[in-house]
Amino acid sequence: MQAIDLPSKPPSSPHPILNLSFRIFFSAGALFAIITMTLWAFVFTGRTDIDAQTLNPIYWHGHEMIYGYALAIVAGFLLTAVKTWTGVMMPHGYKLLGIFVCWLLARLGWIAFALGVDIGIEQSAWLYIAAVFDLLFVGSMALVTFRAILQVKQYKQMGILAKLALLTLGNGLCYWGVFSANMTMTKIGVYLGFYLIIGLVLTIGRRVVPFFIERGLGTSNAAGVAETVTVRNSKVQDITSLLFFLAFFITDLFYPNKYLLTISALGVAVVNIVRLIGWYHHVIWHKPLLWSLYVAFLGMCLSFILYALQPWLGYNHSIAVHGLAISGIGMMTVAMMARVSLGHTGRSIHEPPKTVTIMFALMALAFISRVLLPLIDTSHYLWWIMIAQGAWIACFVLFCSSYLHILASPRADGLFG
Repeated sequence: MQAIDLPSKPPSSPHPILNLSFRIFFSAGALFAIITMTLWAFVFTGRTDIDAQTLNPIYWHGHEMIYGYALAIVAGFLLTAVKTWTGVMMPHGYKLLGIFVCWLLARLGWIAFALGVDIGIEQSAWLYIAAVFDLLFVGSMALVTFRAILQVKQYKQMGILAKLALLTLGNGLCYWGVFSANMTMTKIGVYLGFYLIIGLVLTIGRRVVPFFIERGLGTSNAAGVAETVTVRNSKVQDITSLLFFLAFFITDLFYPNKYLLTISALGVAVVNIVRLIGWYHHVIWHKPLLWSLYVAFLGMCLSFILYALQPWLGYNHSIAVHGLAISGIGMMTVAMMARVSLGHTGRSIHEPPKTVTIMFALMALAFISRVLLPLIDTSHYLWWIMIAQGAWIACFVLFCSSYLHILASPRADGLFG
């Protein structure tokens, strides 16, 4: 007698926000972007003190922007994308909640350290607690990704695990530096994580930005017939960009040589400017979900040019760093979240909330105020930084007011996801 294949039980979760990882991690990441930047503004202006003997406040800020905010968005995007790539259902419901709680407890540990919360333990103990949960967070994320890839034998995706391993290494170096009072080690850990995230943005952006442009643009010819839009891409550009970026990354972090830095940074900038020329279509300026991605890439190119010029013009290295951070992490993640949150909840990507244009304009203002204006007027440097902080916070406040209810609501088409 032939066996009958019964349909498997459909997935479910106790709340829509736990349906897929992008929902809870985008929501929490956006809220955390507000909290951590607000706290940094208080530290920066001297209203809150961090124990500088244990950890340089600048590295506290850098760590939480990279391993706190950026890695949350990576988790939301990656664990959702792996489901699309492999067809394997990723953690949802209480399993997803378990992964998220590890991220959350690590963030609370860093905040408690910054605020000097005293419950009868040494202040540095908060960072030991954070270290445990940070490792559990990345480890669990890597484990479920590995299982999905192994199940369908998509071994070409193993590069994702290599990047997660390197991010874990960078985070471990940060903690090692803190616990051994070695600020140089902490700095290496922060910058290693930063450049790995930028490398991920360049790699994933090369895939998704052209795809989003092609899907987001629909043109009609004189007869009113819809025409598809195809943008140019090149494997030669991909390989060249990767090699230049690898050289730049090693030079800036481990082998400071102004000639190599200038050549490698300019190489990354030029290759990606050529990419942008191939991706350009004049209609993108009518679509904020598209021009924001384009402007983010353009800001990254400008930032690499600033890296190339910095050894010769002598301005602060942090200007180029923050340019790359605001464009490559700030603008890029906000633009991606704004688009993905609509598409994966069954809503139209052609009708985003009306606030998105203001959101992206605020992130552009953060870039201008933190990166460009200090080059022109150094006498008001502190004011430019505070304006940038305010623009960053306002951008994410708008994102939360526009998207949290979308991320916490069932799909518009009634499907699970």
